[in-house]
Amino acid sequence: MKVLVTGAGGFIGSHLTQLLLETGHQVVALVHYNGAGSWQNLNGLTDTSRGQLDVRLGDITDAFFVRSLVSDCDVVLHLAALIGIPYSYVAPASYVATNVGGTLNILEACRLAKTARVVVTSTSEVYGTARTTPMEESHPLQGQSPYSASKIGADKLAEAYFLSFNTPVVTLRPFNTYGPRQSSRAVIPTIISQALAGAKSIRLGNLKPRRDLTFVQDTARAFLLAATVPGLEGETIHFGQGSANSVAEIAKLCLEAAGSKAEIIAEGERMRPERSEVELLLCNRAKAERLLNWRPEFSLAEGIAKTVDYLRGQPALAGASGKYQV
Repeated sequence: MKVLVTGAGGFIGSHLTQLLLETGHQVVALVHYNGAGSWQNLNGLTDTSRGQLDVRLGDITDAFFVRSLVSDCDVVLHLAALIGIPYSYVAPASYVATNVGGTLNILEACRLAKTARVVVTSTSEVYGTARTTPMEESHPLQGQSPYSASKIGADKLAEAYFLSFNTPVVTLRPFNTYGPRQSSRAVIPTIISQALAGAKSIRLGNLKPRRDLTFVQDTARAFLLAATVPGLEGETIHFGQGSANSVAEIAKLCLEAAGSKAEIIAEGERMRPERSEVELLLCNRAKAERLLNWRPEFSLAEGIAKTVDYLRGQPALAGASGKYQV
């Protein structure tokens, strides 16, 4: 296939681009325009994997540009988004413009081009704090942050395009993903980077929220399946490990993998307003198993060990601050 990946320079997007190339597909990789012309995380791809890679710099908020990208692609995997939850409290309009408006541009371009499949990336954040567990796709949607509200808007646009225009949309909803190349603002690289830098104490905020964590290679594989398995149009599918760990438990696993005896200090400072805090996310992956034949291949301990190995070779990340998000 010829596949457009938006957000290809990002954390998950770069791993997905690599997997698509390794499995023989052509990839048009959209990387957010920047003055340096950087390919961001795609710079790490080997020369041998770049033969079928066409990198474009641009912005999904430009409808004309998006139409030109989509026009000759078989499948579109739409991952481009603003994802930093703390920033969404101070700049909510930018999240609506990118996450809602950008998704609208993608859907409309795919409708006009009669694209065979478009996968829209959602997030478990659209559920807010779990009301019932394990969480199924029918769980109520709760906009507990401007970020999650913008993603709910994007999800509903995807639903509307399928029901209104029969656009072949699949909405894929990952629970929290971690692994190599993740931003240092996320909790796992924050802890590991400080541990590898020799920190005697790791200062974190709220240690109680519990998350269902998926290693990034498992997440990339779910996207490939969502792009290729027939008969998924109109479906919303989420996936995760099916187990939840607190920030405190995650920190302990990270320190053990890094060989650190650092002390975890809870400063009690929230990165989110109190009612915006999502306390628990726990996935029921039965639908992903049934429709995608997807199951995680990496346990949390195995994924953290791989992340430690990666970060050992990234000294620039050492000493990241304790300002994290989960």
